[in-house]
Amino acid sequence: MALFGDATAPTGRTSLRVGVDFHLVDGKFQGSRTHILELFSRVIAISPDIEFFLFLDRPELLLNLSRVFQQSNVQAIRMPAGNPLKRLYWDLGRFSARYDLNIMHTQYVLPHVGRCKRAVTIHDVLFETHPQFFTMLFSARSRLFVRHAARNADHVFTVSEFSRAELCRLYGVKKDRISIAYNGVDYDRFATVADDDNAVLAKWGLKANQYLLSVGRLEPRKNQESLVLAYGLIEANVPPLILVGQRDYGFNNVFAAIRELGLTERVRVLENVDDRELPALYRHASVFAYPSFAEGFGMPVLEAMAAGTPVVTSNTTAISEIAGPEGAILVNPADVEEIAAALDTALSDQMLRTRLIAAGRERAQSFTWEKAAKIVRQHYFEIVR
Repeated sequence: MALFGDATAPTGRTSLRVGVDFHLVDGKFQGSRTHILELFSRVIAISPDIEFFLFLDRPELLLNLSRVFQQSNVQAIRMPAGNPLKRLYWDLGRFSARYDLNIMHTQYVLPHVGRCKRAVTIHDVLFETHPQFFTMLFSARSRLFVRHAARNADHVFTVSEFSRAELCRLYGVKKDRISIAYNGVDYDRFATVADDDNAVLAKWGLKANQYLLSVGRLEPRKNQESLVLAYGLIEANVPPLILVGQRDYGFNNVFAAIRELGLTERVRVLENVDDRELPALYRHASVFAYPSFAEGFGMPVLEAMAAGTPVVTSNTTAISEIAGPEGAILVNPADVEEIAAALDTALSDQMLRTRLIAAGRERAQSFTWEKAAKIVRQHYFEIVR
């Protein structure tokens, strides 16, 4: 793998040269970052006949994330972080010409890349349907750029049937121009108890099967505030609630709810959990709760099901599609009492817990990154055909 922009054209031409905007890898842990790393490590692994150029500010990060990124058909190119308009309309354009790319693959938005074909992954358009959960600037910018990307890309990928239907409905994109490459889960990683599980629990002061867990950025859309309010309605002897996530837009409501309900001793927020520690936290939770208002997919739900933890989640948007009818207890995220009742049931009804664990594990095994990788690879060749 070549680093810091010192890539050169190979002596033996591969069948395709694909550039991928990897700038999200430089940022905070979130679903889109996980999607890029997991999906493209699989696409690269099954595509020795494709040369990949990965553009990000810190290429050295890839050295420790997967051996696949060190293969000879991968070149990581330094693209300085900064103004997104510069990245879209200057950096990616000049890179597509310099490395003679056949395809440039980006997330959500389309760069200007001359005659190079363009693929885009649009995970969701929630800024259109749920603007209250985003800043006005983000919503306005996204409506402009994402709509343009959906209508002008040579091919669009998305991560759920829900998101594909919304792209068709809102932007008039024909269904056959959109492929669903579902997010996957590394089932073995989340389902297999590891030697260091006890060390992870000890680090965060937790005991196995004696805490409720929620994972996701602290923001109004993820609805941790309602989760805290629901938790406050349950009897005081229930296990503590652990919220894992970094602060984001509108995070103050979560902390305010914890203080106002006097739950500072029972609700803990862990903001610096390493991604490698998450499987252990999932595996040993009594219940996983994710009452998000809206998702284009809902990756934490899939990870919790793979880990064998009973799940309480929302019946809205793509979340019920991912959980399936049997994989979780589905609730109205706007109904605090319904969330509380579901949490109480998931904690106390042992027969239901057993069914949820079995059904969740079975459901999770149907979502694999390998399936998504094959879809992406197939469409790369169709785009340039």
